[in-house]
Amino acid sequence: MLHFLLRAVFAAFGLAIASRLVPGVTYDAPTTLFLAALLLGVVNALLRPLLVILTLPITVLSFGLFLLVINAAMILLVSRIIPGFHVSGFVPGLLVAIITGLTSWAGTLLLGDLKRLNNRSS
Repeated sequence: MLHFLLRAVFAAFGLAIASRLVPGVTYDAPTTLFLAALLLGVVNALLRPLLVILTLPITVLSFGLFLLVINAAMILLVSRIIPGFHVSGFVPGLLVAIITGLTSWAGTLLLGDLKRLNNRSS
């Protein structure tokens, strides 16, 4: 559970960065941003695997780039569900997906490094 919450913090950080860099992405309050990150984690855990399987042929033909479209769709879905978190369209959603993906990747690396350091000290 702690790992999921830490990943949500990194996702929220990515969403905050995206709101600064991408026109058309706004949020009302930091709590809204964290709720959006939590819901994004849940949506990615439940809905994304099904979409990946259903779109596997086009993903293969696009050399995996279609996964960015799926990620953008997940972010747009979250923006429709969470009041106070707004993404104005597909292109901003795609850019948010890239930024959030990079920050989540960096967070995963950091969490992995912290886990390894913790295991060494035990």
